Amino acid sequence: MAESDWSEVTYIGHRPGKASQLRSKQAVNSALRTGADIETNKKYAGGQNKQMSANKNTAKLDRETEELHHEHVALDVAKLIQQGRQAKGWTQKDLATKINEKQQVVNDYEGGKAIPNQQVIGKLERVLGMKLRGKDKGQPLNTK
Repeated sequence: MAESDWSEVTYIGHRPGKASQLRSKQAVNSALRTGADIETNKKYAGGQNKQMSANKNTAKLDRETEELHHEHVALDVAKLIQQGRQAKGWTQKDLATKINEKQQVVNDYEGGKAIPNQQVIGKLERVLGMKLRGKDKGQPLNTK
C-alpha cells in the first residue's frame, strides 16, 4: 500500500465520446478554449452518389432557354405508345408492370412529358411489338 500514488486518477468505465459528439459545435468550441489541435476537412462532393449524376449541367438546365432545354418524347411516339397499349386492352399500370417501370413513367411517355430513355423505349418496343424509333415508326417489330 505504500507505493500508491494519490495524485493519479484512474477512470474506470469512462469512454470517449462518439464521433458525432466529437464533431458537435460544443465539442469544437471547448477544444478551441483548451488549445487542443483541431483538424477540419472539407470533402469535395462528399455525400453524393456521383455514378448516378446527370450528364448535363443541372444549373444550366434550370435556366432553360430555347437553345438549351430538356428533350421530351415526340408526340407521334407518345400517340403510338398509347394506341399500342389500347389495342392490347391494357391499362397504363398493366403496361408499366410488363416493362418493370412505374405507372407514372408510362403516363409521362404517353403525355409527351418524359425525357427519352433508350432503355425504356426499347422495353416498350418489345412489349408492344412495334417500332418507336427510326424512320419506320409504328411498323411491327421484326423479331428474328
